[in-house]
Amino acid sequence: MTKMSESRMEFRLKNTPSDCIQSVKFGPSSSQFLLVASWDKSVRLFDVVNNNMRLQYQHSGPVLDCCFQDAVHAYSGGLDGQLKTFDLNTNTESVVGAHEAPIRCVEFCPEVNMVITGSWDSNVKLWDPRGPREVGTFQQPSKVYTMGLSGEKLVVGTLYRKVIVWDLRNMGFAQQRRESSLKYQTRCIQCFPNKQGYVVSSIEGRVAVEYLDPSPEVQKKKYAFKCHRLKEDGIEKIFPVNAISFHNGYNTFATGGSDGYVNIWDGFNKKRLCQFHRYPTSISSLCFSNDGNTLAIACSFMYEQEKIDPMPEDCIFIRRVTDQETKPK
Repeated sequence: MTKMSESRMEFRLKNTPSDCIQSVKFGPSSSQFLLVASWDKSVRLFDVVNNNMRLQYQHSGPVLDCCFQDAVHAYSGGLDGQLKTFDLNTNTESVVGAHEAPIRCVEFCPEVNMVITGSWDSNVKLWDPRGPREVGTFQQPSKVYTMGLSGEKLVVGTLYRKVIVWDLRNMGFAQQRRESSLKYQTRCIQCFPNKQGYVVSSIEGRVAVEYLDPSPEVQKKKYAFKCHRLKEDGIEKIFPVNAISFHNGYNTFATGGSDGYVNIWDGFNKKRLCQFHRYPTSISSLCFSNDGNTLAIACSFMYEQEKIDPMPEDCIFIRRVTDQETKPK
């Protein structure tokens, strides 16, 4: 691809955070607005069509995750342990509640109309946005590192490679308790839009495709593969796979690694569809827009190695993606 067509396909957002970008999330129905959570303690709303920052609000500590409830309400949590909600129309914020340790994950599930938080206090909490108020606390095996939603199913990844599948309509017991099929620490879990399974990534350059149906014939289909590895001077360097995002239409997914690359995969056919150019530093977060035509790519140095000089800038790229890159072949 030429530089000219590359620049039409992709551009860099202005006024991005000054510290590690932990999470980027598009709005539920439009590819115009992007929420960004950062270690600079801010949550920012960007209009990516016009490339400007619309607003920002602050936490008292680094923000680890954020989500839209609908087009005008945002939720966010981080190291201060507080769950905040922000009304994007009236520019008003309120503290909904808190965990006893940092909040690592914040998701909204439209199927049950609940905000879900996962924390290093080893709990998942559900919140009713109509209050907004807490409606339940559910203990997990250990610290929550990542959460994926599949309709009313919630897949939680914790410390010690545990994976727990919950049904948000009946949180009285866990539906399934599993272990990641990857040998190393879990970094990210995201669910297939068709609700058949989930993808889990680890710190050791690997991704596994898992199925929710526990029957032996379906479980036979699960597999794992190596990715985000580079050979330099004859030595293979292995990088964490930090981010996964699904294309809602095609059930294909993007992965982002600390090697600075983004790959697109067809998980059902076990194929890599494409790899984009190398980005300036580690890919810390990815998000496809709801229509699958836009991919937000957050780049932040994540201290996987000693400090480097000069430190790469934290930045977000907005990339228009095509069927050629995302559609199963």
